[in-house]
This record gives sequence, C-alpha cells and structure tokens, in this order.
Amino acid sequence: MNRRNFLQTALAGAAFARGPLAQAALPKARITRIRYYKSPTDAASRPNTHQPLFNQSTNVVMVETDAGLVGIGEGGAHDTMEQCAGMLIGQNPFRIEHHWQTMYRGYFYPAGREKLHALGALDMALWDLKGKALGVPLHDLLGGLTRDHVECYATGFPRQGDLKETARACVEFGYRAFRTGVTGGRIFDRFEEVRRTYEQCREIREAVGKDGAWCIDYHTRLDMADAVALSNLIEPLRPYFVEDLVRSENPGVYRTLRQQVKVPISVGEQFGDRWDVNEFVEQRLTDYVRVTVPNVGGITEYIKIANMCETHYVGLTPHFTGPISEAALVHVCGAFSGPVLMEMLGKGDLKWPYLKQAYDFKAGKLWPNQRPGLGVEVDTRQLQMILEVTEPYAPIQTLRRPDGSYTNW
Repeated sequence: MNRRNFLQTALAGAAFARGPLAQAALPKARITRIRYYKSPTDAASRPNTHQPLFNQSTNVVMVETDAGLVGIGEGGAHDTMEQCAGMLIGQNPFRIEHHWQTMYRGYFYPAGREKLHALGALDMALWDLKGKALGVPLHDLLGGLTRDHVECYATGFPRQGDLKETARACVEFGYRAFRTGVTGGRIFDRFEEVRRTYEQCREIREAVGKDGAWCIDYHTRLDMADAVALSNLIEPLRPYFVEDLVRSENPGVYRTLRQQVKVPISVGEQFGDRWDVNEFVEQRLTDYVRVTVPNVGGITEYIKIANMCETHYVGLTPHFTGPISEAALVHVCGAFSGPVLMEMLGKGDLKWPYLKQAYDFKAGKLWPNQRPGLGVEVDTRQLQMILEVTEPYAPIQTLRRPDGSYTNW
C-alpha cells in the first residue's frame, strides 16, 4: 500500500469511527412548546366521546424544542397535563430523571394516580425525543434487546363459534394465552358465577391444549371467600395467571390471600408508581405485576419497577391502555430479561386513524423495531388540540442540595 492509499484508508477509518460518536452527541436544546390533543378514539378504538376511562386516556402530547426535535407521548387529562407541562418549558429535554422528580414532587404533595397519568405521558415523550436526537430506538437506550419478540395474550379475541372454538383459534393464531373473565351480569349471584366461571375455565383448558395457555381476570368483582374458592377450583387447570382477585384499596389483604391459593397471581392494573407496588413485589405477594405506562408515571418509573421485579423473580404482564403506550412497552419489555406477557386487544388489528406508525404486531406477538425513539408517527390533522403551553411556571419554591439535585420544599 502506497502512502497516499494508506492516508486515504486511515482517514476513512477515522471518519467511520467518528460517525457513531457524532450521532451519539446530544444537541443543545430547550423545550419551547407543549401541545396536547384529544384523540378521536379511546383505548378500544371506539369513538372518544367522553374518554370514559380517565386513567386509560389515549390523548396525545407533543413536546417541542428549539432544536426542531419533537417527542410524542400518550395519556393524561387537560388539567393535570397543564400543571405538569408548565414545569418543562425552557428546560433541557434530556434530563429526564430530573424532570420526573420535579413533576412528581413539585407541588409538595406526591402525585396521585390521575396526575401520574399526565406525568407519564410527558415522560414518554421525553424518552421518544431523546431516542430521536440520538437516532436510535428506545430499547438501545435501555441496554438493548433481551428477546426477539414479546409474547402476548388476547383480550376480546373475536368469537369463532363457541367458547372452546374461540380459545383454540386464539392460540392457533399465535397468541401465547387466551384470556377470559369471571362471568356475570348486573345482578351478580356469587355462587352461580363461581360455578359457571369454573365450567368455562374447564372448556378453555381443554381447547388450548397442552401447548397453549390461558389466564383469567377476576376484575376485582369477587369477595374474598369466592376469590379463594374459584382459585382453588381452577388450580388443576393451570392458568398462566389469575388477575386482580379482590378489590385493590387494601393491598395488604394479599398477605392473607396468598397463603390460601396456589395459582399464579397477577396484580396492579389499578395501581400507580413503585410505592404502590413495592410491598407486593418485595413480599412476593404476586407473581406478575400488571402496572403499565403511562399509569405508573411513564417509562422512567416503569424501568425502576421492572428492575425491582427482576430482583424478586417477578414477571411483567402490562395491560393495554393505548397504542402509543403499547409501542413504548415493547421497547421497555424487550429490554427486560424476566418473564413478559403483554396484553393485546382482539386480533391486534384495531385502526388508529391518527397514527401512521405505532407498534408492530404480527401473529400474536409484538416485534421490536429499529425506528428512532418510540417508533411512532402521528398525523395531528386527525386530532383536536385542547391545550398549548409555552410559558414556564413554577409550582412552589423549589430547593436544591449543594450538588444541584432536587429536594422537597
């Protein structure tokens, strides 16, 4: 190799080496505007007339910067979003943990579950923005993928004849598990519904076969004695998990319930951040945690809960609250090494007219993608803007430690 060719090769190699480093450099940026939109459909793709499930809001938030970067999130309501968004204007968008602490603690009272939903939507948007700034998918920022795809169970799989035929079709479609629920109408006869539910579970177990799985949601509608009775009846049928056995107001009741049943338990759909969950996980009162984003306060908080779960050998079974959140969960669950089973509605073919891209679902499984950030693209022409925040405002006096970290007022 002559000197000229050597120099050209060396320079080319140096340019290649600088490429990833250059891409990894975060630009200087400040948050200049946050716009909030009402989505035309709810979590089940029905017309979003009144957003009846407040903590399953599918409203869309967009965090904009002076660098031209825009992050996308989902969740919240007008008032809680307005309160949280004002704390972000003028800030560096990449200090995500710092912003989480400020939004969570900034009004003196810790955030309740309703406020967590708005906080979580903004947190989701900040992670999306950071991934776009670096040109990498979110899962790369979380350490990379630990699995090729994320297994799912089906909620509301379309009827294919009778119950047995539907359950069989569900697992043949590619789902890991078929989900059912406790039977009953507006008049709930506890003895009759326990009996009927058990009979249906027997049919489902037979239908899915030895290679299929099934799970059941009690919907917190059973009293303690009936939850125990049904759980013990179906134990030989080996459910993947039994969900939300009793009402969620008193988590400590699971210390008693856990001693009386042997079926795998999944709890947390009605919970919020890690302070709602830590007792369940650390005391092994559940086998799977049902919390999801944005309900817990976003990706930042969900990662911490997932790490706590791994420490105690607890799996993740996040529930479906909206298409953008589902896309975010694929990244987070894809980077988690423990057991994961994500919820999907129907055949996963619901239409979201305002989304050009969201999650990638095929044959009963969710597949990670390589699109930057969350990999979501929104058409705002299909949305109704209900809030725009451009001015910063502080809640109460904020205090910092000498090193600049946040502490309570």
